[in-house]
Amino acid sequence: MTARVAWISLTPVKATMLHLVDEAELLESGVRGDRRFYFVTERGRLLSNKDHGPLQLVRAEYDADADALSLRFADGEVVDGEVGRGEEIETIFHKQPRAARLVVGPWATAVSDVVGHPVRLVEPELPAPDRGRGGAASLLATTSLDRLAQELGVDAVDRRRFRMNFGVEGVEAHAEDAWRGRRLRVGDAVVIPQGNVGRCAITTQNPDTGQVDLDTLKALAGYRSGVETTEPLPFGIHAAVAQASRVRVGDPVELV
Repeated sequence: MTARVAWISLTPVKATMLHLVDEAELLESGVRGDRRFYFVTERGRLLSNKDHGPLQLVRAEYDADADALSLRFADGEVVDGEVGRGEEIETIFHKQPRAARLVVGPWATAVSDVVGHPVRLVEPELPAPDRGRGGAASLLATTSLDRLAQELGVDAVDRRRFRMNFGVEGVEAHAEDAWRGRRLRVGDAVVIPQGNVGRCAITTQNPDTGQVDLDTLKALAGYRSGVETTEPLPFGIHAAVAQASRVRVGDPVELV
């Protein structure tokens, strides 16, 4: 196949606004800097866009050299500071226990005001992709977005709804389904897709407003229900990283 990396996206704080970047370092644990932190409720349960869509309007920036984090809110307010670290707690991350260290600073209070109840910011030992190392990277064909747009009867579907690390152009719609279990070179990195990414209500939300405005799930159920899949409502794939390296927009993507 002739294919290339169409986009790279990440965010230092899970559930906040995605950054589109020209290049990134892909490690065995995931894209460097991606999902380094996440918010939890007082009981330790992961806070997601599904519960609080407007989190997507918060832009997080993390400076690893200075160990400093900033959050810019939709109203222009910026909350920043050096990251302090407190005690380790057990969190519930997609129904699974995960140890993480409390982050000391002003960010939890600011986000608590946005979501309407107390939250805490935590930092796990390793980045926090939803499916662990088996899902360290996620990939989606750009033509899959085009196919979904046809089903929905709209001109285009915003790629940010699906929060995927890598877009791949130059392949047929849903070509990524056939990559499971095969070695795939992405730039100089090599990944092994482990399974499909099953979709949830987050994809129905507009990334610019956090409000539900498109029934992506109904469309996926309508034309993807008969697909052999590892998760319901499949759209894109998640992959383990077999060879770490830097990946750039425009890099070739090929089966090895």
